Amino acid sequence: MCLHRSYRDGASSSGAQAARVRVRLAMSFLLAAGLASLGSSAQAPSGSQYEMHDSHFHLTNYVQEGTDIHEFLKIMGTVVGRVALFGIPLQQTWSWRNSGEFAPTYYLQSDSPLYYYSFTDAYIAMAYLSLPQAERARFDPMITGFNPADMYGADHIRRVLKLFPGVFSGIGEFTIHKEFVSSKIAGDVPSLTDPALDRILDLAAEVGLVVLIHNDIDTPYSKPGQELYELKQMGDLFRRHPKARIIWAHCGVGRVVRPIAEQAALIERALSDPTLAHVSIDISWSETAKYIVATPATIERVAQLINRYPDRFLFGTDEVAPRDQKSYLSVYETYAPLFAKLTPEASEKLRKGNYERLFDEARRRVRSWEKDNSK
Repeated sequence: MCLHRSYRDGASSSGAQAARVRVRLAMSFLLAAGLASLGSSAQAPSGSQYEMHDSHFHLTNYVQEGTDIHEFLKIMGTVVGRVALFGIPLQQTWSWRNSGEFAPTYYLQSDSPLYYYSFTDAYIAMAYLSLPQAERARFDPMITGFNPADMYGADHIRRVLKLFPGVFSGIGEFTIHKEFVSSKIAGDVPSLTDPALDRILDLAAEVGLVVLIHNDIDTPYSKPGQELYELKQMGDLFRRHPKARIIWAHCGVGRVVRPIAEQAALIERALSDPTLAHVSIDISWSETAKYIVATPATIERVAQLINRYPDRFLFGTDEVAPRDQKSYLSVYETYAPLFAKLTPEASEKLRKGNYERLFDEARRRVRSWEKDNSK
């Protein structure tokens, strides 16, 4: 019996040592690949070759499963030039007590909590580094696996940048207020007033990272006349960080958080405010598209906004792990009536130009920060 235990413990120790060696070798490979990409970045593809870039794309879903990046390149085809690439920072718990043998893959399929899944950043980095150099140029990976309610969140971002130099261009999409999601997250509920979030945006401004943030404009099923505290807090947050390049996802709408009556006027007021000149808006997601193209009047109103402020809007799909090009491009096709109402300049900037301006600057600044902080 003692001999058996001794043999088992020895085997366990040997196995653990071998595992540590494999981890060190893997990390050495990834670091070398990252350093190589840092030193020889491929030229980003010309936007003239493609119809659009995608500022908002999830390679994986709420259980960290998704589309192989090599297959996704085939799905992009000759339509999509560049993509802001990220997973989903939240993992849906599969609780036997809650759903039994049913394994939920989406946050609305279970009452069990969501928790932050930091390995998503390593997964995205490894997927990106598995591509040939020329194909990497079509992606701008984003760091998402941090908790914005954790004062260590900024440290996570800094650590990922140092571990994977030459890879990431931004942070996000990450969530503060989101219908049915925020309340499911284990631990503290994220807040726009949290100093932890200020630390994250301070770091983003220092490094040059693009910031893609999801924050609903209102609460679900709000009462008429209810104070839009989310909107006020968000404006205050953005004004505290004028050097950060921020993209507000989905114009603040959701499945049940519908556009409020004065939303277009509020957005126009924000776009005309010089203290918010560093903030852009993406029109990603099928739900956003549904609201925008609902009627000729809504199409006309949004087209007027984009034509008046062509430098402030980006197109994105917000697709999650698509299986084919048809499903991936469904949001793009939905927006055809809106595109038809835009000036040629506004259309080009919405679909490609603003993406290139923001992410090209981010690539340059982040690579420079990485070199300065490589020791």
